[in-house]
Amino acid sequence: MELSLASRTVAEHTVLEVGGEVDVYTAPRLRERLVELVDAGARNVVVDLGGVEFLDSTGLGVLVGAMKRLRVANGRFGLVCSKEPLLKIFRITALDQVFPIYPTIEAATEDGDGSGPAS
Repeated sequence: MELSLASRTVAEHTVLEVGGEVDVYTAPRLRERLVELVDAGARNVVVDLGGVEFLDSTGLGVLVGAMKRLRVANGRFGLVCSKEPLLKIFRITALDQVFPIYPTIEAATEDGDGSGPAS
């Protein structure tokens, strides 16, 4: 399955909608797109994983890297994920303690300090 990437602005947040499989073959495209967004000035980035069917360790590494890049730029990073198989990956790797994970784009883009994930 191919990787699809589409970005839009929601309430002063840049939302990157990801679809398909994020694996060793497609993760470089995701990394490239996230770097482009941050380099273009995005400081509140939300990655919507609603269309993701598969996520491997390479994809997780890309998400961690994007979060670190945004922290250095005084930005905020969050994930939207409600699919149990993906949430299980975040729990098993303890990354649910690292990423703010929200059930919807609306929850991720509400005003606030961004530290209150609802997973």
